Amino acid sequence: MNPRRSGAAASLVLGVAVLFAVLLTGRAPAQAHEINLVSTLFSIGEGRQFSAEIRLKGSDVDRVAGTNIHDKGSDLAKPEALAAAETPIRAYFKDHAALLGTDGAACPMTVDQMIAEADHVTTLVNWDCSAVPGEIVYRSDILTSVEPSARQIVVLGEDVDAGQAQLTADKTEVSVTGPPPSLFDVVLEYTYSGIMHIFIGYDHIAFIIGVLLWASRVWPVIKVATSFTVAHSITLSLAVLDIVDIPGEIIEPLIAASIVFVAVENFFSRNMERRWKYTFFIGLIHGFGFAGVLKEFGLPSDALATALVTFNVGVEIGQVTIIALFLPALLLVERGLRGAMGGSGEPQVSADGTVTMARNVPLIYGLSGIIGALGVYWLIERTLL
Repeated sequence: MNPRRSGAAASLVLGVAVLFAVLLTGRAPAQAHEINLVSTLFSIGEGRQFSAEIRLKGSDVDRVAGTNIHDKGSDLAKPEALAAAETPIRAYFKDHAALLGTDGAACPMTVDQMIAEADHVTTLVNWDCSAVPGEIVYRSDILTSVEPSARQIVVLGEDVDAGQAQLTADKTEVSVTGPPPSLFDVVLEYTYSGIMHIFIGYDHIAFIIGVLLWASRVWPVIKVATSFTVAHSITLSLAVLDIVDIPGEIIEPLIAASIVFVAVENFFSRNMERRWKYTFFIGLIHGFGFAGVLKEFGLPSDALATALVTFNVGVEIGQVTIIALFLPALLLVERGLRGAMGGSGEPQVSADGTVTMARNVPLIYGLSGIIGALGVYWLIERTLL
């Protein structure tokens, strides 16, 4: 083999592996399952009095207010640290949440109480809009002020038919006195949220890619994807409907372990025909992970089935997009490597007429090693750190 071609091929393999790691992690691996979510529950009283319970993770409170109330070891919000940090937190909420009239007049606001609840902090806020006429609009960039990908779920009232809206970095206002969002809005919001959860759920991406690295035909990919989809849809529904509840402290390490498993298996087996079987059981675990996010995200009681189904549809759209982008790119890179190393790059035809692509073993092993290393890191981070 030409030494220059061999060196170029090795460099390309290393480059693809490094690029893959960067694209896969995006941010620090410890944030593989970061939710970036604010939940706000409005209560509308008599005389145009409004109150809200605004709920953030303790780590997010630290990000927005510059405090230190989150304990990394236990992932809990520390009540004593919260009591000592009320001043900057109050100031942040007053600067980033407001009720306004149509003329821009602001309703007087008071931040009454902050409560540490496990890993979250709930802040109780009141507005007196008795002197502000007309429609009242809630304007907020809580968390999106420091994290553009964050979302704030606003539930407008405590009744079973309460409306629900989603605020983002691009949409910072919602009416609290006007008609509630339509069913179509709920469909769009939850479909989008399912898609985005996959795109920022780096551990799920790692699993999907890892289990499909040896795929060279379409049918095994379809079987694996379908098996995973059916399985996580089952447990997602069971968990969201509170039929089965498994704590995240158990599920998250199991998700990391599943990533390590598929990565290690790639070194010992290239048989894609049977992977759909164990992918089903692993999909059951990942479904509980999706459910944890959807519960945090909030479910409209008047559109529970719609929100559940459309969130799941969004997850599937995200998964199919990842598969459709990654696998063709991987096969193209492999074909380029074979060309650089003097191979033909042509498909192989077996005795029974099955057409498969010749695979680049060092590349697959390299990518499997990266995925396995990430899985080990997440497993340690979710159990020991």
